[in-house]
Amino acid sequence: MSAETTTTERPTYLLTRAEVRAVERVSPSFVRVTLGGDDLRELGTPGAVFDSRIKLVFPPASGVLPEIDRSTDDWWGSYLAVPEAERGAMRTYSVRELRVAADDTTEVDVDFVLHLEPGLTGPASRWASAAAVGQELWLVGPRRGVVPHGGAEYRPGRADSVVLAGDETAAPAIARILEDAPRDLRGVAFIEVPSPADVLRIDPPAGVEVHWLPRDVGEPHGLRLIPAVLGYLGDADATDEIRVKDVETEDLLWETPEYSGLGEDIDPATATPVERYFWIAGESGVVTTLRRHLVKDLGIDRRQVAFMGYWRRGVAMRG
Repeated sequence: MSAETTTTERPTYLLTRAEVRAVERVSPSFVRVTLGGDDLRELGTPGAVFDSRIKLVFPPASGVLPEIDRSTDDWWGSYLAVPEAERGAMRTYSVRELRVAADDTTEVDVDFVLHLEPGLTGPASRWASAAAVGQELWLVGPRRGVVPHGGAEYRPGRADSVVLAGDETAAPAIARILEDAPRDLRGVAFIEVPSPADVLRIDPPAGVEVHWLPRDVGEPHGLRLIPAVLGYLGDADATDEIRVKDVETEDLLWETPEYSGLGEDIDPATATPVERYFWIAGESGVVTTLRRHLVKDLGIDRRQVAFMGYWRRGVAMRG
């Protein structure tokens, strides 16, 4: 998670055990897991979740969730202090929904994409495919009232309209963004998913068109998403021959109007767009390809776009 300016002396991030309260298979490729626990009362910013991310620690092969020291503010150091064979796997997920009851009881829904094909599955998919009520995970997330904007990267500022685009891993964040956005928001969303059965129910503002883009069996990521986005922007020539850009580094692309993972200089005084804001996330090669077309070919100001690689095909993500 990126560093945030804190507004109080409380730790910036919350580290807590979270218990599985419910499991729902919402489509062939998505399973929704509801997590709860007393300490979740301090998690996130209800009503303004947008694309906030949390980290989950899954049990190792033994099935025993490790003990992690919560007496320090250095949650990352506490996690690494656990012997590697015992610490399990940490992965990052978007919050699909954050609910707070009148007594401050808090639950969080996380939509897991089930990548269960041989060679593509990982610890998170394996765990989610067999998740059961009563199981526990470690959860790290932005602390309520401490992390500005709830830790979200979605920041359209004074933009008149938005373009949201992503694959199935970005679908929960896009859905949450649209459901938390002002009801007068205008724009368009493109969401590529594995199959027509994975088109999920969401509640966007009336002024936002949502286009679900199911892939055919065996089609690569981006084959539907890239032409849809570029066609919408009027770059018809670029859609004639789409090739996802090869990425030589394992580092995921991460650029926002305020931050550049590539080390580009950004002038904070002009970082807030005033016309159209772009939010693009998903497989890093696909996101990199869209970045090249939008910034280099279409001349869209880099400060109008958040480009976020959530994962990389063929590479096991860490944390």
